[in-house]
Amino acid sequence: MNGVNKKMVTIIRFVIVIAFLGLWELCARLNIIDAFIFSSPSRIILCFQTSIRDGILLKHTLVTLGETFLSFGIIIAAGVGIALVLWLSPFLSQLVEPFLIILNSLPKSALAPMLIVWLGNNPKAIIVTAVSVAIFGTIINVYTSFMETDPEKLKLMKAFGSSRIQILKKLILPASIGTIISNMKVAIGLCLVGVIIGEFLAARSGLGYLIVYSSQIFAMDTIAMAIIILCVLSIILFKLVDLAELLYKRLT
Repeated sequence: MNGVNKKMVTIIRFVIVIAFLGLWELCARLNIIDAFIFSSPSRIILCFQTSIRDGILLKHTLVTLGETFLSFGIIIAAGVGIALVLWLSPFLSQLVEPFLIILNSLPKSALAPMLIVWLGNNPKAIIVTAVSVAIFGTIINVYTSFMETDPEKLKLMKAFGSSRIQILKKLILPASIGTIISNMKVAIGLCLVGVIIGEFLAARSGLGYLIVYSSQIFAMDTIAMAIIILCVLSIILFKLVDLAELLYKRLT
């Protein structure tokens, strides 16, 4: 896509968003929809201003971000580490592969209530819930990347008598950096989803808690505001990983 098309796509996206917000506001003001139930852009802006002034929004957003970054770090470190162990031990990889596939396919929202019962109503349960959402997919994807490394290069290094550790350092890891970074883009979004699931069930702060509490008192403006904040956060987090990928490509 050339520069002109990118600019046009950006403009069209902006117009679509503005048109949607304008239609939403118009329908609320003309009572086509109930503003109390569906909220409206103007009500959300007022709610945002009040929440910023009171410090409520900043507090809950920082809690959610902190839990997301912590779970993301655990997922990347543990995911890559376990994938390395599986590559180094073919027997172990064959043994645990079916279990990884089953656990990756398991709906994590069904697992979350059990984790909360086991770990208690605390941030630890939220972190474990978030980690469980993305860890198994990360292990599978990274391990698959290790196994799909150029077989000709692998044979060449073996022919020169390289050990598995040397092959890992000199060939497998460098060849899989792109896959690891691409997986990070997916994992960061899944971490945010996992944190919100955990906060729905076991939290006293965070955007997930704010949404649940607001639903109980029918504060629909606050719910809509929190959802929009989550959308913005997901975009920012994705762009941060995307920026890290661009920096890596420039350095290499």
